[in-house]
Amino acid sequence: MYPLLEKIKKPSDLKRLNLLDLEKLAQEIREFLIEVVSENGGHLAPSLGTVELTLALHSVFSLPQDKLIWDV
Repeated sequence: MYPLLEKIKKPSDLKRLNLLDLEKLAQEIREFLIEVVSENGGHLAPSLGTVELTLALHSVFSLPQDKLIWDV
């Protein structure tokens, strides 16, 4: 159902994806989030808004070695 998402097991797996695959992965993540929130409820917009940002941060930095702090 989510072929790229199912292949991601750790942050370093993202570094092997090209730009087109990262875009496809972002779409799969958004579809997964919509599915989960549709079944369980919750706030959808904030999660959808951070998909590309989160993928970009994981692609550029060496997480979890590099420290990342999310704030509201």
